[in-house]
This record gives sequence, structure tokens and C-alpha cells, in this order.
Amino acid sequence: MSDSGGFAAGLLSYETLVHAVAGATGSVTAMSVFFPLDTAKSRLQVDENRKSKSTPVILSEIAKEEGLLALYRGWFPVISSLCCSNFVYFYTFNTLKKLAASGQHKSRPGTDLLMGVISGAVNVVLTTPMWVVNTRLKLQGAKFRNEDLQQTHYKGIFDAFSQIIANDGVGTLWNGTLPSLILVLNPALQFMVYEAMKRRAGKGGKRISSAEIFLIGAVAKAIATTVTYPLQTVQAILRFGQYKGKGGALGSLSNVFALLMERIKRHGVFGLYKGLEAKLLQTVLTAALMFVVYEKITAVTFRVMGMNKKLRA
Repeated sequence: MSDSGGFAAGLLSYETLVHAVAGATGSVTAMSVFFPLDTAKSRLQVDENRKSKSTPVILSEIAKEEGLLALYRGWFPVISSLCCSNFVYFYTFNTLKKLAASGQHKSRPGTDLLMGVISGAVNVVLTTPMWVVNTRLKLQGAKFRNEDLQQTHYKGIFDAFSQIIANDGVGTLWNGTLPSLILVLNPALQFMVYEAMKRRAGKGGKRISSAEIFLIGAVAKAIATTVTYPLQTVQAILRFGQYKGKGGALGSLSNVFALLMERIKRHGVFGLYKGLEAKLLQTVLTAALMFVVYEKITAVTFRVMGMNKKLRA
């Protein structure tokens, strides 16, 4: 089969589609369960004047000041973005895995990392506008401690897109793209560690339990999140749109470094990790549950369709 034929087969395969749908479903399920933790993380990242406290205290404050439903503010745009984002990521990642397998390349951490980086870059370019909108909707109506932060007034996802384009220009929808592109290392590291640990756990054809999948997913995400968290903070600030920095690619790079230095100057090095507790709780638990749902859906689907083969997540 030619390279183009192999690519088409990998891109349009039923197996790849199943992985993408399972990954999107798993991520939506897990995020819905742990969404309040994501709300707490976003407040700590963007609102600098909010003192860093334990996650339960932050959640209690938000519920008391803004109502219990505030913990789920922005749920729909986040879930919509996450569903699209994970569909794109899992589809691209598993297409690349299928192509690598057809080329008889042995799976190894370096290959997994490269496939994760490419998948992440494709995902960022296609879905960043949705994440810009959902960051603003999630923080709309929040009671900020920092009085310099301006409130937004969007009626929904489409109104947010319309207002951002009309007031700030189309390019604003790609705010935070540079740190996002750098942050493709997060899921890339996550999948590299996940795949390596899963291969080791399943050595010799051993069946991997749901509990093991949950633990492997949690460890993989904890490592990736801790390594890349400072850039995630910068990404959240840029997406919220309150930072007026330089334009263009070089300007974007300058903004990233300027925000990192500004954060260190105001709060010290640990200021780069403000909200990490909430982020770790949310992303680690979400990723772990997502992988369990993902593995279960793919296993059941392939079994029902009679595809009796060793599954590769």
C-alpha cells in the first residue's frame, strides 16, 4: 500500500473513529463530575488578589457569594470545547498510531511523545477559539478580588464569538495560542507516560483492571500537569483577554515571558503554581476517570462489532 493509501486508511478507519468518540465521551463524563474543581482553578489563576487557600475553601466562597450554580458556570461551553478538542486529539493520535503500526514501527516513548506533540498542535490550531470563549463565559459574573478585571456580558457561546470578533478582532480568538502550542507537551507527556505504564502493566498479555487504568491515568496526568503548570496559568490569563500585550508571533512570545516574569516579581516562583492544588485534583481525577471510560467504551464497542483483537488505546 502506498504512503498516501496508508494515510487515507488510517484517517478514515472505523477503529480510529471509535477511539475518537470514546475519548470525547470519556473526557465529557469526567469533566462533568469534577467541574467545580476546574472553576476553583480558573479563579486562582486569573484573579491574583484572591488569596491562595485550600480548594474546599475556594469552592465554599464561590458557592456562598455567587450561589451553588456558580460552581458550574460555563459548563456547557467547556464541555462543548472539551468534546471537540478530545475528539480531534484522539482521532489524530490514533491515526498516527495506526500509520506507525502499518509501517511496522515499534511503539516506544519517543514515538508516543512525537505523536502526542503533532496531535496536540493540530488540536490547538482547530479548537483554540472555543477555549477562548469558554474561559470568558466561565468567569463571567465572577466576584473578582482584583478590581482591575473587567466583567464581560455575553448571552451565550454565539454571542461571545460575535462580540469578541466585533470588539477585538478575529485574531483575539487565537489568544494564548503560543503557550497552548508549547503546552501540547502536557498531553504529549501524559500519553507518553500512560502508554509506557500501560505496556508495562500489560506485559505478557496480562489483563489490565479498571483500577490500574485509573491509577496509570492519574500518575501520567500528575506528572504532565506539574511540569507544564506555569504555562497553563499564562494561557488562562491571555485567554481571559485582560492582558494587553504585543501582537504578532514574536509579540506573543514576549507576552508569555513578560507574564511569567511579572508573576514571579509579584508572588515569587511559587506564584507560578497558584491554583496547582485545584488543578491537580481536577485534572488528575478527570484524566484518570476519562481513561477508564475511554478504555471501557473502546473495549465494549470492538467486542460488540466482533473485532477480536488486542486493543491499543
